[in-house]
Amino acid sequence: MSFWDKIRAALNGFMQGRHGADELSMALLIGGLVLSIIGSLTRFPLLSLLSLALYIYAMFRMFSRNHEKRYAENQKYIALTHGSLRQFFVRLKNFRKYKYFKCPECHARLRLPRKVGEVTVTCGKCHHAFKQKA
Repeated sequence: MSFWDKIRAALNGFMQGRHGADELSMALLIGGLVLSIIGSLTRFPLLSLLSLALYIYAMFRMFSRNHEKRYAENQKYIALTHGSLRQFFVRLKNFRKYKYFKCPECHARLRLPRKVGEVTVTCGKCHHAFKQKA
């Protein structure tokens, strides 16, 4: 067994039962890296300190043995980023093409192409018909 195989086996033994890296941990590391770069470019020490805090929290999450809590935190992060936050960026990208609005009955999110005038819209979720100007 070579030296590197022994190191790999020791690390595998250490990480046995630990949570490891997930999407939230990777986002924390990337956020820490970005803040560290911005802090060193602007010479604002608070950003470097904040990046260090993000690194420490990411390492804490990766080495944690409490799988249930780390899994729940990651699920909340995924729900936020893949849900409303992602929807916000899609709307921001397409705001010139579409007008976004909510159904007055069920509050489902709907969209219409811009410059079609006033049309009667039927909600796909609750089938409520109403007039909307685009």
